[in-house]
Amino acid sequence: MEKIMVVNGSPRAPKSNSKRYAALFSKYSKNGTSYFNISKTNHLALCGEMEAFSHLLFVFPLYADGIPVTLLHFLKTLEQNPPKNKPTVSVLINCGFLESRQNDVAVDMMRLFCKENGYPFGSVLKIGSGEAILDTPFRVLVARKIRKLAKGIEKKEYQVLKVSMPLSRKMFLRASTVYWTNYGKKNNVTKEQMETMQIEGPGEDEKKTKPF
Repeated sequence: MEKIMVVNGSPRAPKSNSKRYAALFSKYSKNGTSYFNISKTNHLALCGEMEAFSHLLFVFPLYADGIPVTLLHFLKTLEQNPPKNKPTVSVLINCGFLESRQNDVAVDMMRLFCKENGYPFGSVLKIGSGEAILDTPFRVLVARKIRKLAKGIEKKEYQVLKVSMPLSRKMFLRASTVYWTNYGKKNNVTKEQMETMQIEGPGEDEKKTKPF
């Protein structure tokens, strides 16, 4: 049986939604899977591990319309330390936007990396509204697509899949506002604070020099 290396490229991998998506993939995959997080210190170790796998699935969130810096730094190391037998690379990406197409640029970045470095490219699953969808009744839609992704990789029938909440933009905006307001409350942040552009309060030096 061919083995799949599942790599979480999220900057907050241990507590990320990407970890939950990876767990669902492992649940539905009939191939053997091994899960890894990317950290600042394990790049070379992961490159070495890759030798034992025929397939590589990167699971990560969209960051600023592209791939997160955590994954970008790892790809730079992988470019310099490739395995002798290069696995087929597939991608499972999620974003907080309603539209799954918002992930397209990041997917193209992964395709380009594979093309320039000689990795066969496999399947893609693009998830919209990925920050919240797992905690809604629409979770079943995600599970169905992940099951299809796993089956396609198993049979080497590679495809591009997508899924999102079946909501209008107006309904999604209303629902996401409630979600983030409640999320802020859990972290002692008010809705008014989240609506400002100020990330942190002024420091002591700034307070002293601030004109009256």
